[in-house]
Amino acid sequence: MSAIAIEVKPSALIKPHGGVLVDRVLTGADRERAIEEAGSLKRIDLSAKQSCDLEMIGIGAFSPLAGFMGEADARRVCTEMKLTSGHHWPIPILLAVDEGTAEFGDRVALYAPNGVLQGIMTVQEVFAHDKQSQLAHVFKADDEHPGVQQVQAEGDVCLAGPVEVLEVCVDPEGPEAFLDHRLTPAQTRAMCAEKGWKRVAAFQTRNPIHRAHEYLCKCAQEITDGILIHPLVGETKPGDIPADVRMRCYKILIDGYFHPDHTALSVMPAAMRYAGPREAVLHALIRKNYGVTHFIVGRDHAGVGSYYGTYDAQRIFDELDMDDIEIEPLCFEHAAWSHKAQGMVSGKTFPKIEGDQVFLSGTKVREMLAKGERPPAEFTRPEVADELISWATKA
Repeated sequence: MSAIAIEVKPSALIKPHGGVLVDRVLTGADRERAIEEAGSLKRIDLSAKQSCDLEMIGIGAFSPLAGFMGEADARRVCTEMKLTSGHHWPIPILLAVDEGTAEFGDRVALYAPNGVLQGIMTVQEVFAHDKQSQLAHVFKADDEHPGVQQVQAEGDVCLAGPVEVLEVCVDPEGPEAFLDHRLTPAQTRAMCAEKGWKRVAAFQTRNPIHRAHEYLCKCAQEITDGILIHPLVGETKPGDIPADVRMRCYKILIDGYFHPDHTALSVMPAAMRYAGPREAVLHALIRKNYGVTHFIVGRDHAGVGSYYGTYDAQRIFDELDMDDIEIEPLCFEHAAWSHKAQGMVSGKTFPKIEGDQVFLSGTKVREMLAKGERPPAEFTRPEVADELISWATKA
């Protein structure tokens, strides 16, 4: 089966990465035939991350990928951050399984963790899973890093080949579904066109939006037509605030403090890798596929612990061919609440005064909630704080 692609007209928003928006989701009679065929195929049960990756491939969020990567692509991505086609790509997207699971030429049925038939793959390559290359080049971290632990736990063999996706949202009743805010790249592009947005900024988040985040989003709104608040709702690490709680917080904040004509909320069903700088590039390319032209990169984007420098995720874009990346990173200094200024400031806009500034982070708010402490007004809007403390006291 050849790659299905949606041609993007020159007059449309920024082109998808690689030039075409991949669509591997089967519908109608093709889908029914594939479901019938799946009953006779070898079964592969996907991890949560693999299930997220399959959906992201299917809807075109991982364009130009039409399936799980082969060995040549994986090797070059790890060492050079490029596909064999020459396009930038920072993290390998692999289907790692146990040895002997499938062979070259097999058609295999892919099942989500909840047992739903999610797709079919034609195995075009079977190769050894080079975990050490990922650990050395992608994560640059030790065995305590959650992304490293994730890779180490995966199978020793990788299967590569094009996929056919049968279910886009495998758990429509689950807390991560958000069907009313679950737009594909094609649907997001259509929404931007309907709104008349040509310059679109996106804000990536896996945390509730605190005052520093709000400040970054509104700065971006000033230089674009609109902001897409685009939270990640796929697999995250233990301890992160659940997606359904975060979504309630986003809606409260947007309804009360953002202009509806210049703000949109949609979810991204990707899994976190916590790969810091490399993941910042991946998040930018994904948003490019969604039609976004400007991408907010703040302090320690996609980082965890102290594995990456405060602004490493911004500096990595200086190493790349931006003619291929195209989307413009909006790199912000660490923002804080200033008592003297009575608002959000950064190192570029206001001098540091001892004892004046309240520095904010998602980690800090999680620590406060774990202690049953209500985040103060300098940290987040009071309505959002009410929602968070209500959740924390019931958890």
